[in-house]
Amino acid sequence: MKQKLGKSSIRLEEPVYILGSGSVVGTKEGQGPLGLLFDQVGEDDMFGCSTWEDAESSLQKSAVSLALEKTGLESEDISYLFAGDLLGQSIATSFGLSTFQIPLFGVYGACSTCGESLALGAMSIAGGYADRVVCVTSSHFASAEKEFRFPLEYGNQRPLSATWTVTGSGAFVLGNREAMESMKKTEWEGKRRRPRARISGMTVGKIVDYGLKDSMNMGACMAPAAASTLKQHFSDFGCQPDDYDKIITGDLGKVGQKVLLDFMRDRGFDISCQHMDCGIEIYDGESQDTHAGGSGCGCSAVTLSAYILKQLEEGNWKKVLFLPTGALLSKTSFNEGKSVPGIAHGVVIEAI
Repeated sequence: MKQKLGKSSIRLEEPVYILGSGSVVGTKEGQGPLGLLFDQVGEDDMFGCSTWEDAESSLQKSAVSLALEKTGLESEDISYLFAGDLLGQSIATSFGLSTFQIPLFGVYGACSTCGESLALGAMSIAGGYADRVVCVTSSHFASAEKEFRFPLEYGNQRPLSATWTVTGSGAFVLGNREAMESMKKTEWEGKRRRPRARISGMTVGKIVDYGLKDSMNMGACMAPAAASTLKQHFSDFGCQPDDYDKIITGDLGKVGQKVLLDFMRDRGFDISCQHMDCGIEIYDGESQDTHAGGSGCGCSAVTLSAYILKQLEEGNWKKVLFLPTGALLSKTSFNEGKSVPGIAHGVVIEAI
C-alpha cells in the first residue's frame, strides 16, 4: 500500500501507537482548568534549578522519565529521541536529555514542534526504522520571554493580543504493533498497561507568511499556516470537518482562533463546531491573566498528554486532528524588521 497521500500527507498502512506519555507543568498551569490532569505540577517554576533554562531542561527530563516509567521501558528500549524547544540551539533539549544517552534527532518548528516530532517519530516507525521512539517538547514562560521578548525584570506591558508561554513539557512513547503487544503483557500500578491512542496519518505543513510583524500577536501570525495545512489535509484525505470529533490547534489563542475560523469559512469550510485550541483550554480566561491564551512548545504537548488522549481513552472522542502551530521568528530576524512566518503540522489521532 502506498502511504503517501495527495500533495503533502501520509496515510499509515499500519497505525503507530502512542504507548504512553508524561506531562509536567508549572504552577500557573497547575492552577488552570486542566490542573488536576497533569502528571506533575512544580511547586515553583524554578524546579529546584538556578536558571530558567535549567528549569526547562528539568521539565524535559522529568516528562521523558514519566513516559518511560508508565510504559515499563528503559532508555535502552528506545531507538530515537525526537525533541525540541524554543531556545537558541535547543539548549533545553541538549542539557535535559543528555543523561538518557538515546540517539537524538533535534527538531524545531517553534510551537508546532510537538506535531512535527510526532509526525517524524511515526514515520520512522511506519518505515521500519525503529520499534519505539520518544517525542518530547518543552517551553518555559520565563526562558521564552528572555529569548524572544524582554526579560521579566524589565516589567514590560503586554497587549491583550499577546499569549502566555506555557511552562511545561510533554513526552510521548510511540511504538509499532509488536511493541504495543509486548507492553500490554506488563503491569503498572497493579493494572495491565495499555496504549493510549494510535496515529493513523499526518499532513506536513509549509511555511506561510502574510507579512505580519507583530511578535505580540502570535495567534494572527500562525492562523494562516493552520488554515493552509487544514485545507490541504481535507483535500489530501478527501474528508470534511465533521469527520473529526475535534480539530485541535495548539497555540492560536482567542485572536488566532477567530482568524482561523474566518479563513476556513472563506475557503468553504465551517470548523466552528469542531475547533478547539489548546491555548484557550489550558488557562482560565476569567481568573488567570493570560490575555489571548497560551502558546509555546509545551502548550499543545501537555494538553495532548493530559486532556486530549484522556478523552480518546474514555471514548468521548473517536478521532481528532491534532494541529500544533508555530511562529518562525527569532530575535535577529525580528530586530531586522522581518515578518513572522507560520507553520502547522497535522496529526490524525484515533481511539483504540
